[in-house]
Amino acid sequence: MRYLIWDFDGTLGYREGGWTGALLDVLKVNQIAGEVTAADIRPHILTGFRWHDPKLTYPPALPADAWWNELTGLFTAAFSATCQLPQDQATELARQVRGQYVRPDTWRLYDDSAQALDQLAAAGCHHILLSNHVPELPLLLSHLGIAHRFDHIVNSADTGFEKPHPQAYARALALLPAGADATMIGDNPTADYAGAKTAGLKAILVRRFSAGLTPYFSTLDDLVREDGY
Repeated sequence: MRYLIWDFDGTLGYREGGWTGALLDVLKVNQIAGEVTAADIRPHILTGFRWHDPKLTYPPALPADAWWNELTGLFTAAFSATCQLPQDQATELARQVRGQYVRPDTWRLYDDSAQALDQLAAAGCHHILLSNHVPELPLLLSHLGIAHRFDHIVNSADTGFEKPHPQAYARALALLPAGADATMIGDNPTADYAGAKTAGLKAILVRRFSAGLTPYFSTLDDLVREDGY
């Protein structure tokens, strides 16, 4: 049996504006610092998320509130630095990032994602999702209309392992039947491509070119058309 293990964010879908967009949305809702831009915020959140240090591991099945509470300090510092706010006000804004980030209306599928999943399924492939993501990932997938296309959803917020940690891949591989042929598909050269190779999987890089990494497809349409899977 052929299994395709998919990354989500940057591969199948995305949030408009990403994390910086979510912080800007908080400022907009609160009518604060109208001149602040994504470029102002971005340098303050380049580290501090779990996936920025995938060697670390976390307790599995952590409650969603606890997962988000880990980020309060990061967002507080970002708001303090960019808007010169007192800490208590910046902390209050930080607690609003969750609601903005997971707003369903801010999430999009790439135009070729749903069709590619369906075409590959029709060709006999089974789909598994393996993502470094927020606890609300299943709800976002349902909103986007693709949750039912996956046999399993393996989310780092649930397992405590961030790609490319070997155990992140082990959690997905444990769900496959013996002898299954598995390939990882993702946009991140380190977390998706190199991590999969280290775990003994075949890997395909999509959307984000990285010199020397093959096979690579700029779109999922190309992947399907050229039998890249």
